[in-house]
Amino acid sequence: MRVIGVDPGTRSFDVIGLEDGKVKLDLSYPSEVVAEEPERIVRDIERFNAELIVGPSGYGLPLKHISELTERDRFEMTLVREEEMKEIPVLIGLQKIVDGMAEKGMNVWFIPGVIHLPTVPEWRKYNKIDMGTADKMAITVLGIYDQAKRLGIEYPEVSFVLLEVGFGYNYAGAVKGGKIVDGIGGTIFPGPAYVNSGALDGEIAYLIGKLKKWHLFWGGASIIAAEKILPPEEFARRLDEEPFARAWEAMKDGFIKAVASELAVVGKAKEIILSGRLMRIDELRKDVQDTFEDVFGLPVVKLRGLEGKAKEAAQGSAIIGDGLAGGQFRDLVEHVEIKKARGSVLDWVKLPLKL
Repeated sequence: MRVIGVDPGTRSFDVIGLEDGKVKLDLSYPSEVVAEEPERIVRDIERFNAELIVGPSGYGLPLKHISELTERDRFEMTLVREEEMKEIPVLIGLQKIVDGMAEKGMNVWFIPGVIHLPTVPEWRKYNKIDMGTADKMAITVLGIYDQAKRLGIEYPEVSFVLLEVGFGYNYAGAVKGGKIVDGIGGTIFPGPAYVNSGALDGEIAYLIGKLKKWHLFWGGASIIAAEKILPPEEFARRLDEEPFARAWEAMKDGFIKAVASELAVVGKAKEIILSGRLMRIDELRKDVQDTFEDVFGLPVVKLRGLEGKAKEAAQGSAIIGDGLAGGQFRDLVEHVEIKKARGSVLDWVKLPLKL
């Protein structure tokens, strides 16, 4: 059985292909290729001849086949107004990838975000949208698999808090009894990400006036330190400079607050799991590990997942695809209740929206 999972990240588009649960395809494209050559990605996916593909799902949908996708679904996956779409070439490229897969009749399924899951209590969803996009949900599922395998335990015994430190956004997820019970997405995260500002003060939003989507791609640690977006590796090399040290402390402060919040939800977590692009930089990961061990007194481990260079979200999506297709991860997919996902990302918002 062959399946594919993808991750439409801020800086790259990653593809993992599994054959009977083993990695057989491992591709990563810079965001420029998504914007300029989306047909190339569609061709590469088609060549693998997968029985099922988990598509780029953005903020997520309750499980839906590509043949059933509506314009409203497309909007809810991106939450970008039509007049702003042309300002973000990568999103145009993603739409073309979806169109290309539909035209070729591929068996593509779109998966939920954290907020769609029935395992997250409704009272945690009010006036939220970004509790974790579909790719963050997939990373958390990968974490469930990873802890169960590593510790030799059953899925109902799995418990942890996961911290994802990506290029664009942060995320913290809570897992209790092997199920996702809460999530703090990038745009409500209590501190800056590398690019994104984190939770936006309502008074700042008011004074900005008309918020644009690009505002959600600005204001993070790189901008705090250098007023521009630098490669994370350069940021790490310059931590001895005061602006960079302050920006990194701001990030870590947010990490502590988010993880503390999710540990309170989980109760008795076995460990804290780290993932994401910045956690692949040894100096940054070691600093976070040491900080968490001092503050929380829990083991702190790096998410291992499957072999390959593609990001964790693509691996998690591929695992979900395998489970949906009835492969070796079907028990995991059943346990996390992805098939029972319901509703819209907008269902719990109690404020007037201009859509």
